[in-house]
Amino acid sequence: MTASKYASAASFIAAMAIMAPTSQAFAPGQCISRAIPSQSQNSLSRMNYVSEEITTTTASINESTNKELGPKPVVVSAESEALSHSKTTMKLTPSFDLFQMLPEAEGGQAPNTIPGNALRDSDILKVGVPDTLWDMKLSDYKGLGGDKKIEKLPDPFKMVEKELQPFSDSIKELVSTDQPVLSMAAKHFFQKRHGKRTRPVIVQLMSKAVAACEPERLVEDRGRWEYSGASIVDVDGGVVTSSNHQGSDVWRKQGQLGQIVEMIHVASLIHDDVLDEADTRRGGEAVHKLYSNKVAVLAGDYLLARASVLLARLENTAVVQIMATALESLVAGEIMQLKSSPEELLQMESYLRKSYYKTASLICYACRSTALLGGHEYGSTVATACEEFGFHLGLAFQIQDDILDFTAAADVLGKPALADMSLGLSTAPILYAAQEFPHLQPLVKRRFKKQGDKQTALEALYKSKTAMDKAKNLAKFHAQKAADALLRLPQSEARDALLRLTYVVITRKK
Repeated sequence: MTASKYASAASFIAAMAIMAPTSQAFAPGQCISRAIPSQSQNSLSRMNYVSEEITTTTASINESTNKELGPKPVVVSAESEALSHSKTTMKLTPSFDLFQMLPEAEGGQAPNTIPGNALRDSDILKVGVPDTLWDMKLSDYKGLGGDKKIEKLPDPFKMVEKELQPFSDSIKELVSTDQPVLSMAAKHFFQKRHGKRTRPVIVQLMSKAVAACEPERLVEDRGRWEYSGASIVDVDGGVVTSSNHQGSDVWRKQGQLGQIVEMIHVASLIHDDVLDEADTRRGGEAVHKLYSNKVAVLAGDYLLARASVLLARLENTAVVQIMATALESLVAGEIMQLKSSPEELLQMESYLRKSYYKTASLICYACRSTALLGGHEYGSTVATACEEFGFHLGLAFQIQDDILDFTAAADVLGKPALADMSLGLSTAPILYAAQEFPHLQPLVKRRFKKQGDKQTALEALYKSKTAMDKAKNLAKFHAQKAADALLRLPQSEARDALLRLTYVVITRKK
């Protein structure tokens, strides 16, 4: 049921994209910027392959990976997908094919250079620019092995608390409807102020961080899709800066994107709770327990519809396509969770892919979209760093969540503990335990369906001397990768606050 609902919402968003002013989104010269130094032009030359060669290389990589992990979840057929593209539409590649998923020690490696990640190692924005945190390692901070105090960096939540207030207040009105029960259900999480609104905070901080970055003009060939997508910036001086950003139309649209992301996220929680038959969420009763399954599903649908309308009003078809892809990824994650083969249930790469689809995709696509709304092109150093940050932060967040599922009590988590095992799912701690204790592998493959399976798995996990540590190290790996991506941006208070947020993600207890 949920997958079909998300697919309908994705179709609705696509229709909204047609209504948006396409002449602006991909028009030549849309990004007001100055040419970057030749060093960056040289680094960009890696992208100037013949399109067919890129396509062939990418297809070869994906085919090789798919043979190991099995087919990716498909929402739209390849034939239909091909028919929907033109020469200027974005050919988005999943972030796990752009950035590294596993540490080298576990067989991980950085994917080949293709459109979307060509400037992932570029330091052009930092040339000659001082940065007191240029070599920051999270392991140097208390709680992660060091003695430095993270509190010396700006508090991410306090920094944007006042800025987010108008958006937080208005979101309740944006989801209002003349149907009282539906309206109350849709507003439930927004009225109760459950959670820290982490995703809107990320978007708001990212908007300030990219405002401190001067847009790059990548190449003169404006016909290639990866050199497009930047919104036309209507501010004094023609370029967004830290001094003219707040209160501008760009700032408003980026704040609205934060609202959209939160609506999509909350809708996914409501639908997930119906599928999983969960009783609680964020320390309170789940929406379907307060009302009914039917009302909960309709409330989630309504939130997705409202998010779609607001997304179209951003007037950037590239951002519409990126965020619609994030919505499609949520569907893919649900399908992957339900339909993974027994062999895939044992694979760490498969687990991380599912985590990307269900958690990280919304964060990383929101981060890249924030950069585009700020006047940066899709393939720029800034936009690439934003997506890479969101990719790794999202995976670190999910892995930490999965660790807490075994180590925190339900009243601290705000949701049932051991929920994943109850659904027959294996996460990083159990997968590492299964590597150490082979007798767990049949249990994982059959999704803990036999009596005593869950207890046997838990006993092995708590007996293991390495499983939990390996899971924590995997979360740290992605957190450091997220920090490394941020460090490619010029230093600013907002960027440093995001660094602190990255630390918080893997040290939190709930």
